[in-house]
Amino acid sequence: MRPVARAAVLAAGIVVADQVTKAIVRGSVPRGGSEQVLPFLDLVNTRNTGVAFGLLDGAGWVVTAVTLVALAALLVFFAFNHDRRFAWVPTGLLVGGAVGNMIDRFGGNGVTDFVKLPAWPAFNVADVCITAGVVALVLVLEQPREKRRGRALATDG
Repeated sequence: MRPVARAAVLAAGIVVADQVTKAIVRGSVPRGGSEQVLPFLDLVNTRNTGVAFGLLDGAGWVVTAVTLVALAALLVFFAFNHDRRFAWVPTGLLVGGAVGNMIDRFGGNGVTDFVKLPAWPAFNVADVCITAGVVALVLVLEQPREKRRGRALATDG
């Protein structure tokens, strides 16, 4: 499978998982409610109109604009670097996570967060994927680029 297809499949899977889990929480936990799953893990139903960890709360249009610019920059990077081994992984993670949260933003009620750990703000599947995507992007950027004579790199990653 080509890197673009891999990134697209990963992103689509993340969007589906994110939206399904959010719908389950919205349907089973009252807004503002909390249910203990484990002694260190609560299932909550909160809305975040800012970015990760509630920063910039209420700045929806700013968050949307910054997200769209960041996504555009990521896609430009990927277009010019799809030959980097595993470059499709951070692209899929970041696009899927951003789109998952943007769907909530466009719905007008803020992003649904539902995983709550002690001393940590609530988060969701998209947030986890965005965080993992940033780490994966750093790892991809840190790997040495291989050179091949006469043709592009194999993109088997």
